[in-house]
Amino acid sequence: MVELNDFEAGVVVGILIGEGSFGGDGKQPQVTLRMHVRHEALFRWLVERFPRSRLYGPYGHGGRSYYQWMARGPALVEDLLPLLERHLVPALDGYATSRLAEMHSRYREYIARSRATR
Repeated sequence: MVELNDFEAGVVVGILIGEGSFGGDGKQPQVTLRMHVRHEALFRWLVERFPRSRLYGPYGHGGRSYYQWMARGPALVEDLLPLLERHLVPALDGYATSRLAEMHSRYREYIARSRATR
């Protein structure tokens, strides 16, 4: 992961508050961002800063064209999660903070194992 300056950290946290999904596939946690293809530059910017993350697409569905960016595994636990844990607080956005806490709770064993093997 590239070391983020304060502006870049703010962009990442802000875009995930507004558009991100905090969840998982039942086996491992993931953060997903899905947006129209017109935001391709932002997706490429995210991949440059989080090279272990993945960008999928473009996809077309229901007349909409979009990209999907995902952080899971080491990209999530080692790169993105520390940033979110540090900056995503209830005073900033209670709903997003609760979704992050729910993901963390649901996948706490996976996260703990991943951190222990670091």
